[in-house]
Amino acid sequence: MFEVLKSRYSTWKRYARTVSELESLSNRELADLGISRVDIHRLAREAARS
Repeated sequence: MFEVLKSRYSTWKRYARTVSELESLSNRELADLGISRVDIHRLAREAARS
């Protein structure tokens, strides 16, 4: 059970870090990367799973 919680916490931390980093970028920087603000949470979920 501890391993499951540890894994979920680790996944959540990756998700939160990715969201934070992407949200800190300007609209111009996101556009240069081909990312829309609407896509940030979806991309963060995908990144957290890998």
